[in-house]
Amino acid sequence: MKKGVMFVVILVAVAFLAMPLTSFAGGTITGKVTYNGKPVDKEFLFSKFPNPKFCPKIPKKELSQGDKRILKAVDVGAGGALKGAVVAVADIEDKAFIDSYAGTQVVAAFCEFQPYTGVVVPMKSFRVENTDADPDDPKSVKGVLHNPHSFEVMGSSSSTIFNIGLAEKGSKLDKPAVMRKAKNGSFFRLQCDQHEFMQSFFLPVTNKHFAVVKDDGTYEIPDVPAGKHKLVIWHPGDGKGVKTEVEVDVAEGGKATANAALGK
Repeated sequence: MKKGVMFVVILVAVAFLAMPLTSFAGGTITGKVTYNGKPVDKEFLFSKFPNPKFCPKIPKKELSQGDKRILKAVDVGAGGALKGAVVAVADIEDKAFIDSYAGTQVVAAFCEFQPYTGVVVPMKSFRVENTDADPDDPKSVKGVLHNPHSFEVMGSSSSTIFNIGLAEKGSKLDKPAVMRKAKNGSFFRLQCDQHEFMQSFFLPVTNKHFAVVKDDGTYEIPDVPAGKHKLVIWHPGDGKGVKTEVEVDVAEGGKATANAALGK
């Protein structure tokens, strides 16, 4: 009798070990982010800023129209898709992810900060590299001066995090993203003090479960632990930030859908 019981236990243990690990990988959140209002474009005259002959050379012709630089603060695609929106699970603090986060990387190229939106981990590395130089301008042969100035933005207030000039092509900065109000809903803003139209925005996260939406507004966040979670859908909007929060119930091995519409 005892041998029979032991045999059954062994069979159960073997069956358990043979189960595919993917069954414990959590679920997936998918959806689409749209914008209710009209696209917001900001115009800047090149003549009012340094390097008025170099900055218009940007390959993205939709951003350079005659004597103006266009900043697409709210870029809306087909079907109201809100380009650049960030979606993140906000109720998980993953220490292993935070400790291993390699940092956020931004590149200054043709007087544009790339990417326009993304994520940042508070107190972890934030890097900017200047790749601009103008061989046709004696003053800028070694580099077009960019001055990355970062802020922590909370509502109508903002405070400087760092403000460092990058005078030569290839020059870099690497500073911690000191954000003291991230848990209260602040975000990270980057702007060049030399060229106001150079702007980027970043949502603070504390885990790997986030996504920047595709140009069609869709996103997918895999491997989210099963259970109910708070999901933040965010976009910098006109610079003050717009967001909404929804609760999503993720089933083990299943898919949950969370669509959102931002705007006024």
